[in-house]
Amino acid sequence: MASSDTATAEVTAPQRLTFMTMTAMVVGSMVGAGVFSLPRRFAQETGVAGAIIAWVIAGTGMLMLAFVFQYLAVRRPDLDAGVYAYAKAGFGEYLGFFSAFGYWASACVGNVTYWVLIMSTVGAIAPALGEGDTLLSVALSTVCVWVFFFLVQRGVKDAAVVNRIVTIAKLVPIIVFVFLALFALDPKVFADNFTGNADVGSLFDQVRGTMLVTVFVFLGVEGASVYSRHAERREDVGRATVLGFLSVFAIFASVTIVSYGILPYDQIAQLRQPSMGGVLEAAYGTWGNVFVSVGLIVSVLGAYLAWTLMAAEVLYVAAKDRDMPRFLAVTRHGDVPYNSLLLTTILIQIVLVVTYFSEDAFNFALDLTSALTLIPFLLAAGYALRLARGRYLAIAGLATAYTLFLLFAAGLKFVLVSFIIYAPATVLFVMARREQGRRVFSPRELVILVVSVAGAIAGIVALAAGWISI
Repeated sequence: MASSDTATAEVTAPQRLTFMTMTAMVVGSMVGAGVFSLPRRFAQETGVAGAIIAWVIAGTGMLMLAFVFQYLAVRRPDLDAGVYAYAKAGFGEYLGFFSAFGYWASACVGNVTYWVLIMSTVGAIAPALGEGDTLLSVALSTVCVWVFFFLVQRGVKDAAVVNRIVTIAKLVPIIVFVFLALFALDPKVFADNFTGNADVGSLFDQVRGTMLVTVFVFLGVEGASVYSRHAERREDVGRATVLGFLSVFAIFASVTIVSYGILPYDQIAQLRQPSMGGVLEAAYGTWGNVFVSVGLIVSVLGAYLAWTLMAAEVLYVAAKDRDMPRFLAVTRHGDVPYNSLLLTTILIQIVLVVTYFSEDAFNFALDLTSALTLIPFLLAAGYALRLARGRYLAIAGLATAYTLFLLFAAGLKFVLVSFIIYAPATVLFVMARREQGRRVFSPRELVILVVSVAGAIAGIVALAAGWISI
């Protein structure tokens, strides 16, 4: 996470997951609150032509990543919590640790976008909440964060029924939006929006500007692999990943493209979030905005619940594998990883406070979520590239190239901010090694440590000097 709201509240319970359940997890994890923000974000960067190209690139690249997770699930069925385990198996314990931490941190930051969105939604009738970036909105979000913590730590049975309901409910407004927008689509407006805003640069620059948001809404494509330890059959992990991805790709592209037929792109770019509501209001009146807003609130509740559990699961599995300190493997109320859940909530709280000082709270949290995920994805793709033969070698190569392109698209700003988050996490790695009485760093790991610390220092200096901003 985050966009992305995996329907897995009940999976921390000791049960086996069927193929259909795992497919639903992947669908639920990708179809979430982030999709409600797509019209405005795309219109800020590009027109119809750039949007189509961006979705082709993102769809192809993410499909290759989906195939990578499918291949690795079958080739290495002994590895649990896929994203983290693949990095460790391919590139050693320290990079495996960074992968686990980065994936966890991205889920936590992604959860912050949900509170920004929900406060922005309510802010339409309560101006004091602004667009989710005022002191009051941060304070109310803080209360909600800790209420959810106390709910989940009691045990997942309380949350499971709610999560199954919202998984279905959040699909309804999105599908209805697409159909209603198609009926209201104005061909002339659509044609005028084709080239987009020339002020943002060339077509390549426009496409590049949309890459991080496409990563954000596709987060969750790896959801089945994270819970692979619960699968009835390991081959179902990969099949569910691919089927789930293909099931939702059309939804993402449709929400973006049909919006260009309702309003000029410069007006879409100025809509408050959730921008899907503003688009539907322009076509059908106030009720359209209310309909989307209610759908978003329902979606966010499920999203936050599910991704909080997803994040805690990653820390828990890493601790069980002795790659995180043992205190993170502590469970309560059946199988709830209590300390991992608490640490997850603390990081969400910290990032929530940071967004108050950002220029654009939602876009900052969204882009940082995507940037933090790129290292885990790159390491998983790289591991597949080392193992693959035949046609899977080409697939892994394309997935690796796509992830490298995403790092380029993210830009230096988010790479440096990511280092600021990654580097201090080494404290947890050191704790785990000392608990085992092992040497803290090998010579190779020391090189990685130096690079990460240097990147963090460069990021702090850049922020302090005003060269980059949040």
